[in-house]
Amino acid sequence: MMQVANNSYLAGLLEGRPFADRGDALNRLRAGAVERVGVLSLPSTRDEDWRFTDLAPLTKMCFQPYRGVPAIVESDIARYSIAESAQRLVFVDGVYAPQLSSPLNGGIVVSSLAAALPAHAAAIVADLGRRALFDNNAFTALNTAFLNDGALVLLPRNAALDTPVHLLFVATRKEAAAHPRCLVLAGAGSRATVIEEYVALTEDAYLTNAVGEFVLADDAQLTHVRVQRESRQAFHIGHSAVALAHGSRYHGIHAGFGARLSRFNLDVVQNAEGAECEIGGLAIIDGSQLADTHSSIDHARAHGVSRQQHKCIVGGSARAVFNGRIVVRQGAQLTNSAQSSRNLLLSERARVDTKPQLEIFADDVKCAHGATVGQLDADEVFYLKSRGLSESVARSLLTYAFGAEILHAIPVASLRDRLEKMLLAQTERA
Repeated sequence: MMQVANNSYLAGLLEGRPFADRGDALNRLRAGAVERVGVLSLPSTRDEDWRFTDLAPLTKMCFQPYRGVPAIVESDIARYSIAESAQRLVFVDGVYAPQLSSPLNGGIVVSSLAAALPAHAAAIVADLGRRALFDNNAFTALNTAFLNDGALVLLPRNAALDTPVHLLFVATRKEAAAHPRCLVLAGAGSRATVIEEYVALTEDAYLTNAVGEFVLADDAQLTHVRVQRESRQAFHIGHSAVALAHGSRYHGIHAGFGARLSRFNLDVVQNAEGAECEIGGLAIIDGSQLADTHSSIDHARAHGVSRQQHKCIVGGSARAVFNGRIVVRQGAQLTNSAQSSRNLLLSERARVDTKPQLEIFADDVKCAHGATVGQLDADEVFYLKSRGLSESVARSLLTYAFGAEILHAIPVASLRDRLEKMLLAQTERA
């Protein structure tokens, strides 16, 4: 009975799809996704990967895509502007807003996917939907079923962007369903910083179901900052898939502050020798929020390097989940991988479930992982109090320092400062 209900709910989310299958590659991709949505069921707590995340609150609400013209103006999103960014793409309730965007269409392309498709069809079709697989992922299949537009960053060989690209996704409408899509193709030897940010102009409930694909060619370098600060009533489902070629470098900083329920899947695959990834994650939640992060780093070739540190700050009766999987395939010799999960509980009712995993099928590797869950160190609190600080200020500063370690890695000063102020404000309320 549960699967029937789940299938019915997924079918309901598909309502309003206006796309006809005309036989081209994009339509075939969408048609395949629609077929999978019809087969798959919504995950439940009986599924191992979802056993801590109950989607029942989501199924009690009806979300439909918005098909109108974005009505907001520049002043509505001025507080989200990034001074260092010269290129910005804005999507409002899932719809591209050209009047708020500053695309780039030279050798380097920063554009809506639909606008760029005629000129760059070969490059787009070669990778779109090939990294974020939807065969066994109902939400990724649902996103792909709605794939009509998205954010595209296309870097030719040896191209370098000295200013960050800002991909801004804005929610404004109650019970709207948005299915944002990002595709970043970094050519051989290229270099860029991409900021993927989800914000809200409403406190109502809505659904964001986002998918991003990041493909790095040989020796490409990409810094990817993903910020999620949705409404406290929102549902946010995210999936980022990263493909690394020979000698490429991916640096990901992923910070989540909002949403009633958020789930983020990160899949990184090292497809050639000598690739590296460094990943920092931070979830800061309180009240009755739930933040669930699942990551997979797949070392499929030799000489790979990965570093991952994920932190959760949990207050109130909130719950955080972290599942970090590292796989070292047979033949992936001389892999060097380390993973750390550190979690801070600010109340007796707060909860964290953490599960680091190592799966090693090669014998000449260096791999380590560790996990801690605890409260603030009493000696550190005492030390600050002995220097004249009140207990509440001491606790706030220690909590801020715990989370700011992740945010310090953001290379964009204005965004880093803004998020650190948000972190400090939230620790002061804890």
